[in-house]
Amino acid sequence: HESVERSRLPGLLDALASGATVLLLTDAGMPSVSDPGYRVVVACADAGLPVTALPGPSAVTTALAVSALPSERFCFEGFAPRKPGARAAWLRELVSQPRTAVFFESPHRLADTLAAAAEILGPDRRAAVCREMTKTYEEVHRGTLAQLCDWVEQGVRGEITLVLAGATAQTVSLADAVEMVDEVVADGEKTS
Repeated sequence: HESVERSRLPGLLDALASGATVLLLTDAGMPSVSDPGYRVVVACADAGLPVTALPGPSAVTTALAVSALPSERFCFEGFAPRKPGARAAWLRELVSQPRTAVFFESPHRLADTLAAAAEILGPDRRAAVCREMTKTYEEVHRGTLAQLCDWVEQGVRGEITLVLAGATAQTVSLADAVEMVDEVVADGEKTS
């Protein structure tokens, strides 16, 4: 927990500086990736102390691997914003993002996040809702955002990792591009 991490940090740094080996273990996922550990790594780096990692289970890369979405380029977004306005602004940043996006979401907010994503990114954007990655009750649901909105109405429990397909390149004809420019200029935009 973050409070334990903060309170134990001075003692851990002293132990490391004295030559002891300190291990940071977590039962909640990969340390430092939206889990405790970041503060310890930063403090060690700032103190010039060596740090290494032996990766444990990671919901991020596991969900990406089983999502059936492109994985050669992806971004990890942490947790989705809790408030609807901030969530909508954050999703708008992903509209034209070509990389697959992976993020965590609370099961209690999943339906709202999927609905907002379908509205902002489009109902046909492909996604995967991955639940309880690397655990006994692991489950993956793949489909369009519209399909996943229908599915989530049953209710979902557990730790959720959401994987969103990146935007696909759209080609526009010259005539359509000229029409779009004309519309923008008609709305008051300068021709420059």
